[in-house]
Amino acid sequence: MAVFQFNLIFSTLFYSVIFLKISVGVDTLFPNQTIVVGQTLISRSQIFELGFFSGTRYLGIWYKSTPDVIVWVANRENPITNTRKVFLTIAENGTLAITSGGRIIWSAELFEPASNPVLQLLDNGNLNRKSPSEESFIWQSFDYPTDTWLPGMKMAYDTDSGRHKYITSWRNPNDPSPGYFTLRIENLGLPEMVIWRGKTKRFRTGKWNGLYFSGGPPFPNSVFKPDVVIKEEMMISMSEIFDSSVLVRLTLETSGTLRRYTMSARRDKWNPVYANPLDPCDEYGKCGPNGICRIDKPVICECLRGFAPKFQKDWDRQDWSGGCARIKPLNCENGDGFLEVKGVKHPDMLQ
Repeated sequence: MAVFQFNLIFSTLFYSVIFLKISVGVDTLFPNQTIVVGQTLISRSQIFELGFFSGTRYLGIWYKSTPDVIVWVANRENPITNTRKVFLTIAENGTLAITSGGRIIWSAELFEPASNPVLQLLDNGNLNRKSPSEESFIWQSFDYPTDTWLPGMKMAYDTDSGRHKYITSWRNPNDPSPGYFTLRIENLGLPEMVIWRGKTKRFRTGKWNGLYFSGGPPFPNSVFKPDVVIKEEMMISMSEIFDSSVLVRLTLETSGTLRRYTMSARRDKWNPVYANPLDPCDEYGKCGPNGICRIDKPVICECLRGFAPKFQKDWDRQDWSGGCARIKPLNCENGDGFLEVKGVKHPDMLQ
């Protein structure tokens, strides 16, 4: 089946090249047209640009005014090693592929054939493939995010379709291949957003309380105005409405820090707005079980009342991961009860 699909794609692209047209639309690629190294698509309002970058090794989308900020990479797992005859093309049946030296480097999933589809780069940064007579997209880059969450793009936890959409950091600032960190929606108990390093949690927003995440500022606010879909007590998706007058992005950096940026009024630089984790106390499990982190203290970790370090020698070396243990067994009949603790996230009780 895989061999048949490859032959079908290759045959389609071969005949596309025979009828190759040299001109490329400003924001649209028509059937049998190609983009080669040095050519780009530019969105209608000159916000985004698509083309080859990093010495022609990758096809990506970037901000036209700040081309060093790449927001999407098509072939992040398959860099182009042979830079001879590199091009992106869309065939009459909708096949979208990057080829190099006659070999297919990357192709978009083709779930069903389409009649004379076009490829268009929108002002929100979404690259979409659709038939001229249809409003809905046959394929879109927003369904395959890389390290950047853009307004109009959905983070999704869709159990019905079995497809989850999340962002993954680059490997390093010069290598867009999938890195060590991911940002996902998690629906264990109440929903929350979690940054993972492999299978280890690095940061959590705190549980969703019906209005916002308990570990962050209330929203909508002047910085973040999300659209949240809840179904059967599960967060299905979260997105942000695109507004061309205010350009923003949320990037999961190679360090595992999630950082939000806003573009300056002159659209010549990016201003950082906030970051998560905010400080060492914002990192997941910094002080271990039954510990509490206070960033204003010389030693930031301490035990809750009635608890003591589980491994004192580790605590003396500022390794707090082992957490705290009860000093004496709990005895509710002798006055033990609940203690209010303010300014903290609800504990992560589920494994």
